[in-house]
Amino acid sequence: MTWRGGPTGGDPHRFGTEAFYASLGRAFVAMCAVVPVLFLIEGLDVGLHADLDLAAGIIPRRIQGLDGVFFSPFLHADFNHLYSNSVPLILLGTFVLAAGTRRFLWSTLMIILVSGLGVWFTGSPHSVVVGASGVIFGYLGILLTRGVVERSWWNVAVVLLVGLLYGWQLLGILPTDERISWQGHLFGLLGGIVAAILFRRRTELPQSQSESPLTLP
Repeated sequence: MTWRGGPTGGDPHRFGTEAFYASLGRAFVAMCAVVPVLFLIEGLDVGLHADLDLAAGIIPRRIQGLDGVFFSPFLHADFNHLYSNSVPLILLGTFVLAAGTRRFLWSTLMIILVSGLGVWFTGSPHSVVVGASGVIFGYLGILLTRGVVERSWWNVAVVLLVGLLYGWQLLGILPTDERISWQGHLFGLLGGIVAAILFRRRTELPQSQSESPLTLP
């Protein structure tokens, strides 16, 4: 028997196939490699007293803080901040990346832009915003929206699992704590929703249907 998906066995987007699990495994390894880079950046910031948070964080409504839109997701206030982001980043990022590298990169860029600009326009000008939590909420938005627009219900199952594990953190989209950038969380979630719609997987017609001639009664 020959599988259309190749030697890995089946459609990599279809839950339960060998290709799906292989794609998920590769994505998990890749996301596990990202987190040490973030720890390295934080270690250099602390060890060299570089004050990268001030130099490259988002300072809302100030031109000198606009470059933080791109750099702030790679910076954290301290190691505890980074620890709290690491596990959900790996977990959610794995499922987003498993759907395709190109979609992952474009979606991440969209989330960074929407989340960062949202913070820059609406945040307090007396604050400096850093952290990957906006991206995390963006990945959450992607998985939830994909479950609807692509009818990929395993994405919804992942969101429910994350909700059970980190439900209290999901309140981060509400202005409950001055030390937490709820704007980054909220706009990150919105950026993920937009990305899931713009970069959704197109459903192709079977070859027999797409090539069949038009007939009239």
